[in-house]
Amino acid sequence: MLVIKNEKARNALKIAVPIALTVLVFASALLTRSARSYLFVSIAVSMLAVIFFMTGYEKKKTGTRRLIIAAALIALSVISRFIPFFKPVTALTIISGIYLGPETGFLVGSMSAVISDFYFGLGPWTPFQMLAWGLIGLAAGLLSGKLKNSMPLTVAFAALSGVAFSMIMDSWTVIWMNESFDLAAYAAVLVPSLPFMLLYVVSNVIFILALAKPIGKKLERMRVKYGV
Repeated sequence: MLVIKNEKARNALKIAVPIALTVLVFASALLTRSARSYLFVSIAVSMLAVIFFMTGYEKKKTGTRRLIIAAALIALSVISRFIPFFKPVTALTIISGIYLGPETGFLVGSMSAVISDFYFGLGPWTPFQMLAWGLIGLAAGLLSGKLKNSMPLTVAFAALSGVAFSMIMDSWTVIWMNESFDLAAYAAVLVPSLPFMLLYVVSNVIFILALAKPIGKKLERMRVKYGV
């Protein structure tokens, strides 16, 4: 596994990659409506997510071990999308970020979206799903110090993540329908999407309450035991 050892380069990439991903996803949706453009954007986001993951580790062994754990979490997250209505993808992404860091959280969230969409259907919405879940995992990692020690804060974060996911996906809907982003159209889309937003919020809260402690304890033990 390639690991970026230069600290300045890693720190620069930690800032540049999330910004580049956000710009890439929104710019591609605004500038082109090609039926195949989302495939290239999804591949680009996947590659940048891996690069971002590598910025967190100085040693090859540490990064490889954490990649193996992340792969297991991604597999679990992909399988979980087959659960009807209530899906624990966001909760698993949050847990990954809290216990394994923002880079791993972003990787788990973004790759869970694109891999599962190979079954559920890849489309222009896929890069937005990758971005939404990736940013949620990133934020969870950045706030891990507070979230790890407070279940009420973690539950609140999970609820807000449901709102954020819905709003990001609604922005895709507006761009795809209007070929541009319009605040009035966005406001109009938000209202009918409220039931889905509520479903995301409730689902996230239920699964974070059910999974945060048991999975978190296992990840914490692996982190200490294997130095990841």
